[in-house]
Amino acid sequence: MNSYSSFSLTGKVAVVTGASRGIGRAIALRLAQAGAQVVLAARSGELLDAVVSEITASGGTATAAVLDLSLPEAPARLVELTREVFGGIDIVINTAGATKRGDFLSLSEEDWRDGYALKFFGAVRLTRAAWPQLKLRGGSVVNIAGVGGRTPGAEFTIGGSVNAALLSLTKALSDQGIKDGVQVNAINPGPVRTDRLQARLGKVAQAQGLDAAGAEEALKREMQVARMGEPDDIAGLVAFIVSGQGRFFQGSLIDMDGGQTKTL
Repeated sequence: MNSYSSFSLTGKVAVVTGASRGIGRAIALRLAQAGAQVVLAARSGELLDAVVSEITASGGTATAAVLDLSLPEAPARLVELTREVFGGIDIVINTAGATKRGDFLSLSEEDWRDGYALKFFGAVRLTRAAWPQLKLRGGSVVNIAGVGGRTPGAEFTIGGSVNAALLSLTKALSDQGIKDGVQVNAINPGPVRTDRLQARLGKVAQAQGLDAAGAEEALKREMQVARMGEPDDIAGLVAFIVSGQGRFFQGSLIDMDGGQTKTL
């Protein structure tokens, strides 16, 4: 039994976007483990089905929604599907979205549009569509942003801008949430062991002639972090925030990054 087993979400319905892999997958598994009925959304049906199977094999309840949340009509469809299957929504976790890294002058107009379409506008539209249910049920929203929103970098101009917009949205919605009884917070993950981090480590290893362990140590020194994070680290914090024990969090922008963020 792990340390998060006391965070009971029995009777709650959670929507998790970007749930087919990485942080989103870990969050969906953790919320289901805590007793929530979970709707997992992403573009890959095969990967989603594998996560749903893992949840149901462990005695949990979950269903998959294969959607492209960058499309304007998709978030409302996700909300309607969730209401049809589970009767309502208590928790929305906006995890979906990846942005392109690279030199500012080489990033195209399409790169910028793609960066905002899923991670920012997908979160805006889903939260807006789910808000009446969240207000009715005293629900929770957690936006998974990123440390680049607080400490931008030259190679992360799109991601930093998108994350900053998501953090600003979180603060604004938290004020509305105080009026409506909806909890709204954001988490800024640092380097977490996902496919994207593994690809970055591979580039470091190739560029510096290092093995996998050496590349990880080199990136840790560059980022000045205590260690690389795991998807379960973020999932555990999400489970705490949306449980009754974490209800005092409101409008919080939480850096969970191994010390990467140095700004106040």
